[in-house]
Amino acid sequence: MVSVAEANAAADRTIADESVDDRNAGEVTLGESYTETSEILMPTDTNNLGRALGGRVLHWMDICAAIASRRFSGGLTVTAAMEGVEFLAPIEQGEIVTLSGYVFATGRTSMDVKVTVTAEHPAADELRETTTSFFTFVAVDGSHGTRPVPDLACANDHQHALRERALEQHQDRHERTG
Repeated sequence: MVSVAEANAAADRTIADESVDDRNAGEVTLGESYTETSEILMPTDTNNLGRALGGRVLHWMDICAAIASRRFSGGLTVTAAMEGVEFLAPIEQGEIVTLSGYVFATGRTSMDVKVTVTAEHPAADELRETTTSFFTFVAVDGSHGTRPVPDLACANDHQHALRERALEQHQDRHERTG
């Protein structure tokens, strides 16, 4: 039986039409920002229970979000905020950790990025969502001043659905945390 979290994680990992490559009229698609990276949870990244150190997971998430924001903006970015981190399940030593992120909203110089972390135990054919968070990045120029970012476009229904789900989840977290 697949949980809602697993279905959401799987949907986030399946960006259709990622090959859209035109940045016309100052627009960049959600798919162009999509980033996915994997690690194996090694002993040096675990606590005394053999589970992932929260700080290591946050570090990986920040890097994933930074790559997504740089791909979207076409240049340097800096982390402005990390909010709504939820550790949903532990990650055990030896599991494959996959992080996926994409830009789901923009301001004049800022981008909101959703990052989802899943853990995979291949021998058990098991995949589960373990952590999610929302990041805000600001685009900067060579002098470290802010610079404008392109508008966000969704190239297809799947990208539009990912964006809408991220916006809803982000809003829900704001309402819960006040």
